Amino acid sequence: MCHEILAAAKKVVGAKQVAKAINKEMASMVLLAADADERVISPLRELCNRKSVPMEIVPTMEVLGKACGIEVGAAAVAVLK
Repeated sequence: MCHEILAAAKKVVGAKQVAKAINKEMASMVLLAADADERVISPLRELCNRKSVPMEIVPTMEVLGKACGIEVGAAAVAVLK
């Protein structure tokens, strides 16, 4: 997803917030960092599959954080509907 679009999109950052958005059916897409701890992203991957939410894998937490316009890395981001 283009950095400019992601920076402007309504989104939530972080595993707990992403899980809430998926469960409330507010997430239109989830982005996961490939280098994030598997214990963090594995449950999100399963939740996306169960709820039929599209997922994309981003190379690093740093790239995902910068794409969201934040100064720190991000393991997971949900783009909201």
